[in-house]
Amino acid sequence: MKVILLKDVKGIGKSGELVNAKDGYARNFLLPKGLAKEANEASLKELKDKSESDKFREAEEKKAAEALAKKISETEVVIVTKVGENNKLFGSITSKDIAELLEKDHGIKVDKRKIDIDGGNIKTAGTTFAEVKVYPSIAGKLKISVKEQK
Repeated sequence: MKVILLKDVKGIGKSGELVNAKDGYARNFLLPKGLAKEANEASLKELKDKSESDKFREAEEKKAAEALAKKISETEVVIVTKVGENNKLFGSITSKDIAELLEKDHGIKVDKRKIDIDGGNIKTAGTTFAEVKVYPSIAGKLKISVKEQK
């Protein structure tokens, strides 16, 4: 019996998939528990429409992520802090600090876990670049300038 899974079922498939299940298993377990629905003409059309809308939504999200990555690449974050001998900072600048400054100064909200600083935290004054992941395969290079507080 062909069924469309409404939830992930171990050993059968993932939600939204069209699978061929044994008649008894489908009739006695999948359908009564609301894990699947019978694959008829209407439900197959609904599945096709849903997959098309998912593809469209994903394309729109990707387009927005590319625009955000471009904006991030054109942005420079300037941090003014105390600097000691040999351009060493008192403490370090973390991805959390950068995420807060990006939101406050430029209005770009990014999760701190998506910011990958070259070599971990910033511990010296100067210019550094960080990769900001905005989508699984899309990232922008953020320029970070650390300057001495006068």
